[in-house]
Amino acid sequence: MRPNMNRKILLLLLAALPATALAQHHHEAHAPAAADAAPAAAQPAEGQRWATDANLREGMGRIRSTVDELRHHEMGHMGDERAALLATGITRDIGWIVANCELAPEADAALHPIIGRLAADASALKANPGDTTPIASMRDALADYARLFDDPGNAAASGD
Repeated sequence: MRPNMNRKILLLLLAALPATALAQHHHEAHAPAAADAAPAAAQPAEGQRWATDANLREGMGRIRSTVDELRHHEMGHMGDERAALLATGITRDIGWIVANCELAPEADAALHPIIGRLAADASALKANPGDTTPIASMRDALADYARLFDDPGNAAASGD
């Protein structure tokens, strides 16, 4: 991500926005201009996944662990204050990823919708920790990451 400093700054700012503003930005930024427009996220070649660097793997590993911990909140075994604190940690980890990982431009483009969704969900959970809906959406975003990115931590997290 380092080659494009403006993109990094934009992502950091987006991570700090309320979920509704981020969702609106995300929707507008990736809306196709024409019927034949390219998809919002770059896709790797058939049967392949995007390469990752150590910083991306580390940051996404922390986010995976946090989302796993949030299962306790979904089951009613964690208070709202702790859930909001964990959501803040996810936002911090996204910022760390943006500042430290270095990906090829196509992989970087594929990562943006994933971390954008994680940021929006973390913001929503922090704003309303009594609503656990964003946690399932975070798991879906992490599943997209596992599908698109070559990260050995994905297999360890799923038990494969």
